[in-house]
Amino acid sequence: MNDPANIVDSNAIPPVDESGNPIPVTIPVILAPGITVTYTTRLGGVSQDDYAACNLGGKSGDDPKHVLANRVALRTAVGADLSLISQVHSGEAVDVDGSFTINTPFGFDVSGTVRADGTAADAANSEATDTGVDTDRQPQVVAADGQVTSRTGIALGIFAADCLPVLMADPVSGIIAGAHCGRRGLERDIIAHTIDLMCSKGAERSRIVATLGPCICGDCYEVGGDIADAFDAKFPGTYTLTRFGGPGIDIAAAARQCLDKAGVSAERIIDSRPRVAAATQYLAQDQELRDLCRIDNEGDPELDERVGAIKHSLCTLENPLWYSHRRAALAKKTHEGRMLALISRQA
Repeated sequence: MNDPANIVDSNAIPPVDESGNPIPVTIPVILAPGITVTYTTRLGGVSQDDYAACNLGGKSGDDPKHVLANRVALRTAVGADLSLISQVHSGEAVDVDGSFTINTPFGFDVSGTVRADGTAADAANSEATDTGVDTDRQPQVVAADGQVTSRTGIALGIFAADCLPVLMADPVSGIIAGAHCGRRGLERDIIAHTIDLMCSKGAERSRIVATLGPCICGDCYEVGGDIADAFDAKFPGTYTLTRFGGPGIDIAAAARQCLDKAGVSAERIIDSRPRVAAATQYLAQDQELRDLCRIDNEGDPELDERVGAIKHSLCTLENPLWYSHRRAALAKKTHEGRMLALISRQA
């Protein structure tokens, strides 16, 4: 289903299998030979209501059993153990190689996920003891916004619902990384710190390739004038006037500046947009997506009409494939889900 050569056909594959297990709809992008970036969508999960349907975030109030089921299904879909940390809009990056241990059925979770008993997943998941999970090591929650690994079979996961995931790799050394780039994280140089950590493990800046995942675009990310001015002072040219009429910022443009400053030139940034745009058009008649759009409170356009109006397929607010905190706020929702952008290297 998630062969990188194919976009998942969710019209032919139901959101759950015969046993009720989720079948996540994902969009794969080949970053380099043997290195795959995977974007999850809202489709193909068991979460309900404002979290519907493939919510992967474990701290926003969703039913922990639904989150666990979605993550286990995603681990199967990508064919690699997930690595999840607690993102706090910092400039900190961590090397997971020394601490990675299977402490859940889907992989390594030090993100502070809330479990069914109301505790955070900073210890081995008791529901996983029959699945070969190592219950001897009990890592604490790790607060950081960048992850780096040299290992195969690990899918570094970056949560997002408007912030920008940046996925990076040195195909020669095999070092891969992911960075969570919100406004504050970019201001705190999360990309530079993540690349520095990659290089300390053997990557070379001249070989690093990167791609930018889904995020809220500059036309939609409205902020206060003072914030926009300060951001533009650090990242010249990122000040925008949004479609809502107020000042905004372009975090993707800022990330490209950060990559260039860190030694990753524009020609080594792989564009995810063609793949995402094709997947979006392909899903323009999808019944599950149509059902989800009905709760987005954006009027009552047909799904294909709404998709046809998208200017930026990677924009989390414009494209209904993605979770968006801003879209949820505009719809007067109290919650929204989280997607994951993942990067993994085959053995």
